[in-house]
Order: sequence, then C-alpha cells, then structure tokens
Amino acid sequence: MFGVTDQFRRAQLAIAALFCFLGFQYATWASRLPALKTRLDLTEAELGLLLMACGAGAAASFPLVAVLMRRMGSRRLAVLSAVCLSLLLLALSAAPDYPVALVVICCNGVAVGSLNVAMNAQGAALEVTYRRTAMAKLHATFSAGSLFAALLASGVNVVTTDVAVHFGVAAALLLLLVGLTRSGLLTEDQQTPAGTHAEDPAPEKRRRRLSMPARVTVWMGCAMVFGTVTEGAMNDWSALYMKDVVGAASELAPMGIAVVSVMMVLARIFADGWRSRWGDGRIVRVGGVVAGAGLALALLAGGVVPTLIGFACVGLGVAAVTPCIYVAAAAQGTDALALVAAMGTTGLLAGPALIGFIASAGSLVWGMGAVAASAILVSLCATRIRWPKLADSRAVLAPES
Repeated sequence: MFGVTDQFRRAQLAIAALFCFLGFQYATWASRLPALKTRLDLTEAELGLLLMACGAGAAASFPLVAVLMRRMGSRRLAVLSAVCLSLLLLALSAAPDYPVALVVICCNGVAVGSLNVAMNAQGAALEVTYRRTAMAKLHATFSAGSLFAALLASGVNVVTTDVAVHFGVAAALLLLLVGLTRSGLLTEDQQTPAGTHAEDPAPEKRRRRLSMPARVTVWMGCAMVFGTVTEGAMNDWSALYMKDVVGAASELAPMGIAVVSVMMVLARIFADGWRSRWGDGRIVRVGGVVAGAGLALALLAGGVVPTLIGFACVGLGVAAVTPCIYVAAAAQGTDALALVAAMGTTGLLAGPALIGFIASAGSLVWGMGAVAASAILVSLCATRIRWPKLADSRAVLAPES
C-alpha cells in the first residue's frame, strides 16, 4: 500500500479504494449508455429495462451474498466481486445483442450487491477495530470514483469512440487498483457481540432468521429504503423541478443536482467527527428532519434561491444516513447487512420511478413533497433502531483525522 506503515491508515486507504472502485465501475458503463444504445439498436424502453436489470440483480443478490459473506468473509468476497466487475466491463463491451447485454448487466448487479456488502462490512470492522469513525469519508470516495470515471470517459473519447477500448482501459485500471490495495484490507470481519440477535445460531434457527429477520433489522431496512429513495429522487428529478416548476433558466437547472452532490460530499467529509461527538442515532434523526423540513419549506416558498437552499438541506441531511445505517446493520451480523443493503438498492431503484408516478397523478410539486416525507420517515424509523455503541465515551471513539 505505497509504503504506508500506520495500520489504520493502511486499512482505511484500501477500503476507500473499494468504494472508489465501485463508483468508477458504475459510472464507466453508465457514461457509455448512449453508445451502447446505438450499437445494440435499443429503444428507450429497452434501455430503461437494461438499467433496471442492474438494480434488480443487486436487489435480488441478498440470499447469495449472505451465504458468501459467511463462507468467504468480506475481504475475499470484496476481491472476488471486484475482479468480476472488472471482467464484466469487458463482457458488456463484447455483448453481441440485447439479451446477452441484459444477462451481463444483471450479473453486474449481483456483483455490485456483493461488493457493496463486503466493502461496508470492511468499513464497519475498521471502526470497531481501531475505535475511530471513518465510514462517512469512505462513502465520499464513491463520488470521487464516479468523477474519475467521467474524466476517463472524456479523455478516451478524444482518442477513440470505441467502447471496447474504453472499457478495456477501465478494466485494466480497476484490476491494478485491486492488486495494489488487496493486502491492506482487513482479514477479520466485525465480531457480533454475544447476546445480540446476530449471534451465530443453530442451523435451524439461522434458516428461520433468514426468512424472518429481526425487528430491528426491518427498521434499519426501512430507514435505508427511505434514505435511498430521497437520495435517488433528488438525483433524477431536481433538474426537472428547477426548470419546469421553479422556472429556472436552462443553465441554472443542473445546479439542483450540483448543490445536492457538493453538499453531500462536504458533509460526508465532516460527518465522522459529528458521529463521534453526537452519535449515529442523533445524526440520522436530525439529518432526516433537516432534509425533510428544508425541502418542504423550499417547496412552499418557491423561487430559485429558496429551492437551492432546500436542496442543500437535503444533501446535508441525508449525507450520513446510509453510512450510519450500514454500521448499525453490520453490528447485527452479515445477514442483516446483506438484507439492509439489498433494501437500499431497491429504494434507489424504485424511488425515482415512484416519484414519477406521483408527479403524473398530480404534479412534480407533489412528487417532491413525497421526497420530503420520505426524509422525515428516515427520522421516525431511526427512533426504532438499536444503534451500536463502539465505545460509550467520546474519548475512546475518536474521529478519523
């Protein structure tokens, strides 16, 4: 790991590389959707189904990921998933027709679900092992990976428009990243404290628990769904709301998503310090209220500036929601983590479409109102979650610096 000797920093960089990897891989193939649409001669509906196939694969991966996590551990599963995701880029570039592309993208979703669970398990174990908050910063590197992928796509397009060349370069970089960071990953996952619902039960009880998750896990999953619905809907609908409802000029319409994204990245950089000071539960509860109330007030006020302020409140409020819930789910065991991750993916997939249905039945204002309500529901669900206490004193649990 580039000569890094500090064990915490070494593991943190390696795990951050996984988050960066996932953002890079997703943005790489997503950035070439227009080229894939042309090459495979797809309709808009077929392209939409292709996008849904990835989310469906990730959402349906829960049973497989739960088994793989128990048998392989997060370190080996993360490496295996990363290698598969690199190779799936090559497979997608070589897909001869639409059915094959659908299968490849669905497999890509399963691998995404696997890596998502494995890397968050690594992040949770990092916090427990070193008693230092780090998960929010790890999630911020996902956005950095997406940015790097966009820059690479632009650079390759200057030289050639061949998707196979672009994906080949990207796959080589991803495999190199895996090779460089593999040794820095933690070898042991977070150990669930004895006496909790996540302790390893007898096989018969384990099978029942897979079909009947603990109540706290259900609340975590609901909070994750509402959080990802809020996050995904803002990504997909904020620009349209700015243009069609607020009446912003065309050059200002994209500022909606820009404000949300920038605020989320900035908040995640500082959120680990907030978590160590006030605790994960309070951060999620207050964050949901800030996001929901801020957006609701913006919808009532109207105008470009109030809307952008409301969007900034959403980015600030939801930034730490998913990192905190992943930590809480990991403390309940690998099955809980896999289920919560799958529910989060489902929310991210279904949320924008649900807002679209509401907007069609009423108006986009009502659709964005549903987003505000979803953020408030995060806070309500958070009151029912058993938040992990890595240390009962602030002095022991220090923020990563």
